[in-house]
Amino acid sequence: MSDHTRLDALPDGPFARLAALLKDVEPGKEPISLALGDPSGAVPEFVKEALAREAARFGNYPQIAGTQEWREAAAAWVAGRFGLPSDRITPDRHVLPLNGTRDGLFSVLFPFVPERKAGQRPIVAMPNPFYQVYAAAALACGAEPLYVPALAGNGFLPDYAALPDEVLARIAAVYICSPSNPEGAVATRSYWDRLFELAERRDFIVLADECYADIWFDAAPVSALTARFAQSNGFSRLLSFHSLSKRSGLPGLRSGMVAGCANLIAKFRAFRNVAGPQVPTPILAASAACWRDEAHVTAGRTAYQDKMAAAESILGNRMKRPGGGFFLWLEVGNGEEFARRAWAEQGVRLLPGATMGREISSGKTQSNPGFSYVRVALVNDLSTIMTALERVREIL
Repeated sequence: MSDHTRLDALPDGPFARLAALLKDVEPGKEPISLALGDPSGAVPEFVKEALAREAARFGNYPQIAGTQEWREAAAAWVAGRFGLPSDRITPDRHVLPLNGTRDGLFSVLFPFVPERKAGQRPIVAMPNPFYQVYAAAALACGAEPLYVPALAGNGFLPDYAALPDEVLARIAAVYICSPSNPEGAVATRSYWDRLFELAERRDFIVLADECYADIWFDAAPVSALTARFAQSNGFSRLLSFHSLSKRSGLPGLRSGMVAGCANLIAKFRAFRNVAGPQVPTPILAASAACWRDEAHVTAGRTAYQDKMAAAESILGNRMKRPGGGFFLWLEVGNGEEFARRAWAEQGVRLLPGATMGREISSGKTQSNPGFSYVRVALVNDLSTIMTALERVREIL
């Protein structure tokens, strides 16, 4: 049996790379981690009540499509949140539950990526830096992952239209994250319009990772769903992914959804019915309650806005305010060196941007779009964040 598999090209995970980078370094002060984007939110009482009320249903197999209660709550949220007609986002045709967005972002390619496109191995394009599951999905389904630079010069959003014709002809799907992880960049209406026009011309689907859509600072992000409906009076070629890990601060619930084109949802649901995990019924009940409630989301967003304001007061012009999400993307010269120094001198654990990216030119580390950056997660309590950022300021 060969030791080589198609996943050999999968990069090591960013936190494994961070552990290796810091393994011989002792923290210089009491340790604080701003590396992991773990919201660590308080669990709302209505979530606990829903889980307790439906606990007996752990004894039954759940349905892949979710309960009627969940479907109605999810569809109503999508329509209300993104300003869509309620009769165009229907509970039975336009939404599907997921075990968190990572589950869906990985499995979604399998029913849609062909064996060949333009006579060659198909391409799945993604931003660079990127959420590692995008690459894992592309490689696992036999596609070639294409890492498209997301740089300051293009607003930290990949310019897919600038790719060569021979590359565009092979693209089967593109991932796009807005607000983006790690940069916090937000796609504009015109960006979405151009991307969908390209998708129409080049025959690919758009996988919009919008799990940070409810965490913003000045204005709510324009959703791919809103833009596509305004452009085409429908959702063709689009699947949009959303998560209660970020919206509700409940990553341990492992609950999300995908919404979009009814035909794509039907095909994805059929695939998941034989190859995907169901969301347990008590989790669906708690999730439905989360999709229906906005008060806890508003409170969470206010807390993130307070944390971002504190970061601005401490770091000043050393940082740039993101459009959304809960990360800072700090330019520091050499991200790995800075992360080692922050840990050794200040006891602050940061994630080097290079761990989330790939070199554009093989062997040239500075060609990695994340080389000059560190990602800073503003998810701890406000006091801890302020202490950590005051330490970081000392070495900026």
